[in-house]
Amino acid sequence: MDHLAAATIIPNLPWIIGGGLLLGFMSIGGWVFNTWLRVRNGYPLENSWGKAVYPVKNEETVERVRLLSQENAQLRAELGAIKDRLANVERIVTDSSLNLTREIEGLRGPSN
Repeated sequence: MDHLAAATIIPNLPWIIGGGLLLGFMSIGGWVFNTWLRVRNGYPLENSWGKAVYPVKNEETVERVRLLSQENAQLRAELGAIKDRLANVERIVTDSSLNLTREIEGLRGPSN
């Protein structure tokens, strides 16, 4: 058995060590890549027990979220107003001129 180890394992020892190191580095690289993908796509990170780790909320973060939510609501309201105006413009453009003239005269009121 000693002769077998000397004839087979010892000459291939650099390949065995190199393969082990390569496997270890590939595992670490896969872990780093997986963590990068999770962060990039917004998934929560996990600790060693599989429990999700969320960022710490402080006053600055809460205030920033509040301001962004307020701005989002204002932009949605403005977008709704723009949609209404666009619908009116589309109606004016697609209506025949006879109907448009009739509506404008109706809005002016009775003639004096």
